[in-house]
Amino acid sequence: MLDWTIIIHYFPFLAKGAILTLKISILSLVLGLIFGLVAALCKLAANPFLRWPAMFYIWLIRSTPLLVQLFIIYFGFPQMGIDLGPFASGVLGLALNVGAYNAETIRGGIISVPKGQTEAARSLGMSGALSMRKIILPQALRIIIPPLGNNFVILIKDTSLVSTITLVELTLTAQRLIGSTYKPFEMYVMAAALYAVLTTAASLLLTWVERRTRKEARA
Repeated sequence: MLDWTIIIHYFPFLAKGAILTLKISILSLVLGLIFGLVAALCKLAANPFLRWPAMFYIWLIRSTPLLVQLFIIYFGFPQMGIDLGPFASGVLGLALNVGAYNAETIRGGIISVPKGQTEAARSLGMSGALSMRKIILPQALRIIIPPLGNNFVILIKDTSLVSTITLVELTLTAQRLIGSTYKPFEMYVMAAALYAVLTTAASLLLTWVERRTRKEARA
């Protein structure tokens, strides 16, 4: 049976950890979208000096575990004189990771737009960059929102891994409270419930954004 007294007493501490988890997720999402867009455009570029580094970045991140990537940034970078601290290391590691997956999602959305759209934009005198911004990306957006939303939900759950680099988010908060209360079941149940709230709220928000985008496209 759950000890509701323990749950009520320690819930504020876990809620504070959940707020930090949400902050990490949002910052990582924003940076991950930037990294993903840049990597996707570079991978589609004709210039090999842009395409090859983007391909290497996507391959490397998708071929290695997120936990190892976090360890390299947090424990390995200081050996090169780059000490980012737990928070910046966690955000950077998550952003680089989700950015590689976002890159493939964005690239898939871009290449799904008919080539005739690009040719029509060029015939109107638009540059490649302008046609991408005004014509291609708005059409690709409707396609990539659902998978990008899925990446964000996964990102929220992956924030639990930053507990391994001493960042006191939701998971590490629960682990520390277990050490003082000896109530692992209650603490992990509360942590799971808070993760479920965060991911469900993110899913509902993204569903609303997807519907709004479709309505605007039809209009």
